[in-house]
Amino acid sequence: MAEISAADVKRLREKTGAGMMECKNALVSTGGDFNQAEKLLKEKGLAAVEKRADRATNEGKIFVKVKDNGAQGTAVLVELASETDFVARNPEFIALGGTIADIALEKGYTEPNGELSSLVTDLATKIRENMGLKRLQVLKAGPGEYLTSYIHGDGNIGVVVCVEADKVETLQNEEFRSFAFSLALHIAAFNPMALDRSRIDQTFLAEQENIFRKQMEGDEKLQGKPANVIENILKGKVNKYLSDICLLEQGYVKDEKFTVAQALEDCGKRLGAKLRIKDYVYFKVGA
Repeated sequence: MAEISAADVKRLREKTGAGMMECKNALVSTGGDFNQAEKLLKEKGLAAVEKRADRATNEGKIFVKVKDNGAQGTAVLVELASETDFVARNPEFIALGGTIADIALEKGYTEPNGELSSLVTDLATKIRENMGLKRLQVLKAGPGEYLTSYIHGDGNIGVVVCVEADKVETLQNEEFRSFAFSLALHIAAFNPMALDRSRIDQTFLAEQENIFRKQMEGDEKLQGKPANVIENILKGKVNKYLSDICLLEQGYVKDEKFTVAQALEDCGKRLGAKLRIKDYVYFKVGA
């Protein structure tokens, strides 16, 4: 039988993450063949992961990478999920999230695919915990548009926002960039459902209106009120709801006396440019 060196056991452990005895036994089983031992341990690790495949992956991290920012660029947001917060803080897990975002940027991927999922599987077999590439989304900026990003806390929320200016030189202005970053902070804090009312699904809005109507029917204070009064109250409730969920109508995070739309207009006036939020993406772990 081939002699199993401590150095080989240590090297196999570092490469696979398996226990010392598991590594030694794998080397013994394969007659000291390092590659075969590594394959054996990976197969065992994959089997362990498959047994856990039905376990919830409600922990994880959001990763954001932005490429070629300035007059135009591309941003990638990734949600990498795990079973436990302990694994979400693992340096290899964190490195994997960054690698997936980098590969997506380099190769132009716009959604999860086999290549990216295989990277997740490789780490899952090593750590032996269920993981998943839950989401991958791309936001692009054209000429006259600027991307900025924000990661909140330990990576549980990630935001990218694309802001447009009618003068390209505005994109290099530090006040403009600071304001754009503040918009990303705002989105992270308030999680708007849509940029404005035009982007709210009408079926969803009708459902909310019906909920308000049912609530009002059960309100004794409104019993006997004229129909036009009831409709005006209902309209007010819907408008208040829309102002809460539409980004441009929300109170601006740095001064809630102003809406985001007003803050956008005010910043544009100071810079001598017309500013517009083109789009944004909000990711929250497990949401």
